[in-house]
Amino acid sequence: MKKTSDIIGKICDVWMHELRTILKDQGVMLFMVIVPLAYPLLYSWIYNNEVVREVPVAAVDLAQTSQSRDFLRRCDASPDVSVCYQVTDMGEAQRLLAEQKIWGIYVIPSDFSLCLNRMEQTQVKVYCDMSVMLYYKAVFQTASNVASTMNERLQVALAHPVTSRDAELTTHPLTFSEITFFNPSGGYGSFILPPVLLLILQQTLLLGMGMAAATRREHRQEPSGHPAVVLAGRSLCYLPILLLTLTYLTVIVPRLFGFPALAGAKELLGVLLPFLLACLFFSIAVSVVVKRREDIILMVVFASVPLLFLSGVSWPQSAIPTGWSVFSWLFPSTFGIRAFVRTNTMGAQLADVTIELQGLWIQVAVYGVLALWSVRKAQCRQQELSV
Repeated sequence: MKKTSDIIGKICDVWMHELRTILKDQGVMLFMVIVPLAYPLLYSWIYNNEVVREVPVAAVDLAQTSQSRDFLRRCDASPDVSVCYQVTDMGEAQRLLAEQKIWGIYVIPSDFSLCLNRMEQTQVKVYCDMSVMLYYKAVFQTASNVASTMNERLQVALAHPVTSRDAELTTHPLTFSEITFFNPSGGYGSFILPPVLLLILQQTLLLGMGMAAATRREHRQEPSGHPAVVLAGRSLCYLPILLLTLTYLTVIVPRLFGFPALAGAKELLGVLLPFLLACLFFSIAVSVVVKRREDIILMVVFASVPLLFLSGVSWPQSAIPTGWSVFSWLFPSTFGIRAFVRTNTMGAQLADVTIELQGLWIQVAVYGVLALWSVRKAQCRQQELSV
């Protein structure tokens, strides 16, 4: 009984020591508390409009006919594009593009109407700035939709239909309805924010624990005692903070900004609990290699974007090379993001993400052992320096 009370007392001592370290260190407080609270709000407000509208473009109308002007009017009337400039040559249009006053150029050839009246094929050239994919999509799809509409009118004129039903069958012999699964608005925020929220938790936890570990190493303040006791006390210190942060990221923020949130309490708990433990032990295990506070910042900043791609959300999972796919299994974000997106955004059940859950629980076991080893390693290093 006394031994049990001694162990609990030692765990409480480690817990208090770690809590004081967090509260006294402004850098750790910034990454563990302020960043997880502020970043989701910032990102969500930036992407709150979901889609881009009225993308400015320039038109080079070399035909100057009623049909060419009709094409440009239809483009300008679309919700995605605004024809802000009518210029006389490509040189002036390229200058506007270089100055980023426009994001696309429509060039109508001089024989545009002549070819149409002769029933010959003509073309409209579309130039897009590919540095922003959403602008490219708006500019290109608007021109494609307008061209399709004008093609339908020409088909009707050539067919000389007797009734409106004949005209409909001529232009649309096969109809279809386009429905975007799990993201009806086609919004960028609903697509990218859910995985980013989980990646923020992992990366900020890495930053905070890495900086705290570097501080302990510099000041030789590693707690003594059995590594399992130290690990338990340290984990109990971070778990309440992480639980509050995770609840904020996965429950409050999505509902605050209207992002998809289809998962119930059972699915959220089943996915986020192993993800949280895997992130915690992973961060403790990685912190053993951090020698200076600045090192962990460089590591996390460098890895954030590649980890988002490797998760299979921003880039198709099936298109990731096998070597990189295997490498991605080292990080809790890979399995956590896939499971969270499928349950919370796509409405999957826990049985549908069995592989991801197994991966997370394996990481909990493996990184738990490595975290225990890292604590022991840090204690041995401190003893060597003290001798």
